[in-house]
Amino acid sequence: MDDNVAMTEDSIEVRCPECHLSVSVTGLQHKQKALCPRCGYQLTLLRFQANDKIMAFSLAALCFLIASIPFEFMIFSVQGQFQRMNIPLSISTLVEQEYPILAVIQLLAIYVIPACILICMIYLSFFLRKQKYPPHGGWVKRILFTLLPWSMAEIFLVGALISLIKIRDLADIALGLSFYAYLLFTLCLLCCLVYLDDFQLSRDLRRLGETRWKLAKKAPPSLSHVTQRTWAYLVAALILYIPANTLPIMHTRVLGQEQPSTILGGVVSLWQDGSYPVALVIFIASIAVPVGKLVVLSWLNYSIQKQVASGQQWRTRLYRITDFIGRWSMLDVFVVAILVSLIQLGNTMSVYPGPAALAFSAVVILTMLAANSFDSRLIWIKKPDDNTSE
Repeated sequence: MDDNVAMTEDSIEVRCPECHLSVSVTGLQHKQKALCPRCGYQLTLLRFQANDKIMAFSLAALCFLIASIPFEFMIFSVQGQFQRMNIPLSISTLVEQEYPILAVIQLLAIYVIPACILICMIYLSFFLRKQKYPPHGGWVKRILFTLLPWSMAEIFLVGALISLIKIRDLADIALGLSFYAYLLFTLCLLCCLVYLDDFQLSRDLRRLGETRWKLAKKAPPSLSHVTQRTWAYLVAALILYIPANTLPIMHTRVLGQEQPSTILGGVVSLWQDGSYPVALVIFIASIAVPVGKLVVLSWLNYSIQKQVASGQQWRTRLYRITDFIGRWSMLDVFVVAILVSLIQLGNTMSVYPGPAALAFSAVVILTMLAANSFDSRLIWIKKPDDNTSE
């Protein structure tokens, strides 16, 4: 459970998770939000019957997720040859191509982690609807919010659509039942997240599980410890970014002739083919975002070490944006995974993953870990030894 919350009869006192300011939240009406007066972070947004809607959308999403497994996702045909793809086949193909790590990343990001998130929401909602404290409710809540940044169902779906555009001129593509089931699952999952609110969930759990409320005075962690860990992730990501962009991310074999393709080469090819929106999306997600995230996080980390006292609001918002968009860099990796599993027609036409796919996946994961390790509350602390944020 969240220890940064305290409750009185008239208001709830909470520590802002981004600047550590103590804020008193009074009674809210439907669709009213509470913002931190210092950094602008949205502390909560009250929606009536949110728990019931989370329960309904979670159950629907889980059913659609299960339904997306056994059926065909896409059907690829060229010169009378057919290749039928489903999600398990996509994962097994990566293993057969000796890229088991990519297979594990895809399995976790688009199935295992989203399923765990749904199960956690169903579990908590079930007990809260009965006005009972869920056993180990605080532990389940921590798992839920820890897994949320690593769920990439919507990114995988966008990757599937980009894959269709990239090969639309090479063959006939048909969408299977699993594609539509996964689309409905993704929409239901996004609806769940619209109604999921950390503050409201913490309040409900504490109301049912504890009789005494105490505002936590826990200070942000040691400055040196946080910055050193963030630097380690950033340096490792920067080193891997070089092979991720210079080595081929995939190989295409057409009539026995193999053509390697880098990330930037794929963007150029799409632009030359007239697919300007898709080329722009991949350029932003796979090139601009990783570079921007490395630069921004490095500068934020440096500004904390140098105890820069100005621009706290601007730096906090910049971190918030960087943290939000970082996982979308996995888009190109999912495109490669889908093309590899979909186009396997021997010497006629086949696609194989390249070494850059693994390196680029590591870059995305490391930059996400760097963002997670970075503590934005340190932006608002003037001295490293200061245990208060006010």
